[in-house]
Amino acid sequence: MEDIIFGRNPVLEALEAGRDINKLVILEGSRDKTLQKIISAAKSKRLVIQFSERKILDRIVEGETHQGVVAYVAAYSYFELEDILAVAKEKEEVPFVIICDEINDPHNLGSIIRTADAVGAHGVIIPKRRSAALNQTVAKTSCGAIEYVKVARVTNIATTIDKLKEMGFWIVGTDMSNQTYYEANLTGSIGVVVGNEGKGMSRLVKEKCDFVVSIPMKGHVDSLNASVASGIVMYEVLRQRTLPKK
Repeated sequence: MEDIIFGRNPVLEALEAGRDINKLVILEGSRDKTLQKIISAAKSKRLVIQFSERKILDRIVEGETHQGVVAYVAAYSYFELEDILAVAKEKEEVPFVIICDEINDPHNLGSIIRTADAVGAHGVIIPKRRSAALNQTVAKTSCGAIEYVKVARVTNIATTIDKLKEMGFWIVGTDMSNQTYYEANLTGSIGVVVGNEGKGMSRLVKEKCDFVVSIPMKGHVDSLNASVASGIVMYEVLRQRTLPKK
């Protein structure tokens, strides 16, 4: 099965990460420095390059912003939970995973993957049903992070949480609670649950969490975008992990 990714940074990251690319379509006549870097990298890998008019690239991406480059690639592969845990073991780091409970918007999923990479999380877990899949929108929104962050697709999030807890993980949910995210102890093996954009965490998943943290709100709206809220908590995990030991 073939898919496409587009945009300068996502395509460049795919090249540098060694992703299997079948063909590149690049805007003819462009002198953009990043596009020239992509062309040079593609030539060194002996990849097929097709130079085309802008209207052809526009047609391929169906109105999305391509920035002058489209890559035809094999569809993204999913990993197993064990593959994510193996990353932490190889790096000799305490495991840190992000658990997405029915994130339906591919832009949100892409943003979550991007932040997961930035904070050093070892992987992202999504359900097989009622979730955005890994596609070109997710790839573009992640700005190339999808090439480095392993995404596991599991049959049942609640069952997966049980498995993680048996391995010594603490599972933290993001929702309304008396405890703010910066008051919680987020050290140790941690799984951060990100709830659905509209409904938040499902009842069962919320019950499975060891504790739930909230983000203080002082404005006129009472909630944040799922990827923004999860990003705040992810960075608190990173902050606590990097605090100097007393």
